[in-house]
Amino acid sequence: MSTQLIRLGIGNPKVNESCAQVPVSKFPHLRRILCRDWLRCLCLALVGFIARLPALQGQRIWDDQYLVRDNPLIKSPLLILESFRHYLFLDSYSSHYRPVQNISYFLDYLFWNTNEFGFHLTNVLLHISGGILLYFLLRQLILSFLLPRASQPVRQMALKRIPWISHAAFLIALLWTVHPVHSAAIDYISGRADSLAFVFASAGWLLFLQARQTTNRIGRVSIYFSAAASGLLALCSREIAIVWVLIFVAHLLFVERQIRSRTRISAVVCCLGIVLMYVGLRQLPSAKPTFPAPEVFTPPVRAVLMVRALGDYGRLMVWPSNLYMERTVVANPIHYQNHQTWRSTIGTEYLSILGLAVLAILFLGSIKKDRWQAMRVFGAAWFIAAYLPISNIMQLNATAAEHWLYLPSVGLLIFGAGFLFQLPIRFHRLVTIFAALAVLALGSRSFIRSSDWVNEETFYKRTFEAGSRSARVAVNLGQVYTARGAYAEAEQIFRSVLEQNPDYPVAQNNLASVLARQGKNKEAEVLFAVIEKNSKRTRQEYPRTWIGALNLASVRHNAHQDDSALTILERAHNDYPEVWELIRLKAEILREKQGADVALNLVENFARANWWHQNAALALGRLYAQSGDAERADAALRLASRLDVHDTEALRLMVEIRLRANKLDDAFQIQRRAVARQPDQPSQYVLLSDILEKMGRNVEARAELAKASYLRSLVQTDTVAN
Repeated sequence: MSTQLIRLGIGNPKVNESCAQVPVSKFPHLRRILCRDWLRCLCLALVGFIARLPALQGQRIWDDQYLVRDNPLIKSPLLILESFRHYLFLDSYSSHYRPVQNISYFLDYLFWNTNEFGFHLTNVLLHISGGILLYFLLRQLILSFLLPRASQPVRQMALKRIPWISHAAFLIALLWTVHPVHSAAIDYISGRADSLAFVFASAGWLLFLQARQTTNRIGRVSIYFSAAASGLLALCSREIAIVWVLIFVAHLLFVERQIRSRTRISAVVCCLGIVLMYVGLRQLPSAKPTFPAPEVFTPPVRAVLMVRALGDYGRLMVWPSNLYMERTVVANPIHYQNHQTWRSTIGTEYLSILGLAVLAILFLGSIKKDRWQAMRVFGAAWFIAAYLPISNIMQLNATAAEHWLYLPSVGLLIFGAGFLFQLPIRFHRLVTIFAALAVLALGSRSFIRSSDWVNEETFYKRTFEAGSRSARVAVNLGQVYTARGAYAEAEQIFRSVLEQNPDYPVAQNNLASVLARQGKNKEAEVLFAVIEKNSKRTRQEYPRTWIGALNLASVRHNAHQDDSALTILERAHNDYPEVWELIRLKAEILREKQGADVALNLVENFARANWWHQNAALALGRLYAQSGDAERADAALRLASRLDVHDTEALRLMVEIRLRANKLDDAFQIQRRAVARQPDQPSQYVLLSDILEKMGRNVEARAELAKASYLRSLVQTDTVAN
């Protein structure tokens, strides 16, 4: 092996220095310490953690409300496999198939319940893991360009003898880890899919490389299998993982020259099999309603948007000063009507020039012939492959988004490193200092950006201050004011949104709700009726347009106009047969009007078709209990309790059934489970005390009552302290 290293130019220090163009450290002891992988991993973890520290205390924002609070698929281990039969959003038109994301939320929910800190912590740890894995992957990639024909053992020896490779990989990984453009993928709980796909894909690639070094056949096959499984998990985390597969195959076919043809063919076939398995899994969810999407942009306009988006992304990578959600590279024609708004819009036009400049740099860097040309070509190809799906070449839910750079940014960093490796030795120390300053600057910007996510109001206000004019952001801010009781401010926001978007049903519904809260019932009811009437048309563009019918039916029900409410719900149910909220309200009205037996059939049909729906199982258990069918009620409530590992309502109803039947021992055991699920709730100890008292166990009853009193005193103490 030593002979092979010398033949490759690695055994001679002078050749090493010439090849690497990096000076040898004057402090060998310090170099040995700094070269240790565990120290570099620790540094990546600490810097990555500190940069995202403010977001750890953040509240749920936007889609977080559904994905980590209301999502029925994350609340029980029984639903892990069921997650593969559903899209990420149950009531949206988006076909995001990300079961692994739901499974990760289940693990958080299992340990943290609805405490946002745990969900944010997982996001940060996933991103840090991605940075560490990227460090190890970059070392192997740099080696593959430096020694394309060397065997894997020779490369590992070279890794020890040429320390600058690890130094460079570490700096690139560090820059990627702290870059603030990734904020929405880390600080936003719902943005976790990017980091999940990154972790599994990079781990799969590293496992493949590890398998090639493993001599034991069983061990090698096991590691190859783990690599394939990791690749499939990446695909089930986010669709962009398909780009990882393409990058891996391209590197395998065009860069790795020492791998046997048989191994290459086997790897490509395996990748194809993984993709086919993923395509098969995507067939499991029921088809969502589809409507002919209007062609918003013509091909020439799309070409302009592609260049603008490229310019925006290039600017954000170099100078990430203005970061916010709901970005757009579409210029509003209205803004050109006066001088003041023109100034704020002309920057969008300059993005086209910047995009062309980015293309020119990628092209010129790729054709420049030197030792690191292959690395620059690979970096440019990585970026372009990851950029094309988000480039506006096809219609997406936005024209630009910062978190979409999570994967493409690696390609740009590799491309840039291919330039820096060619610099003369005298510049390398300067480059290292500049990289350290860049890490400090980017980390500071990430820290500030993370503070935007502390709560909803702060996030939406700062999003507007940064330049967003999204109607969705405005409506969300209005909802914050509504929840706070600031109805006048909320009404003003909703009316302002409707001036720009008259048919936006979400704004209409929120305005009607605010009007009703202010006692303006007539105007609210008229607006609800408009939403319900237009739902067939607006549903082609917006999901959840059934909300108008639901609210109108609620208004009629509260006014004791049940026949009218049922008519509205029946019409809406025909259009939206799988919406539980419509079925729940209709069943409730029927129960009040005609009894539980009439409502049972409606809920039974839904619960039978959606066994995983905890709220439906709970409602079914209640109806069975009210109709006197204790056995069926118990079965439905048992299922409901298993479908949510933290739910106690189903257990409470089961306790009531046992108490009515005088089954005190059973009631006691069930209530102990409720206490275990909610050990911080005084009401659970009070009910347990009542059961113990009925069982004649008075001493234990008083002990449980004392626990309840203690918990209440803690709550009162916290209130006084605040």
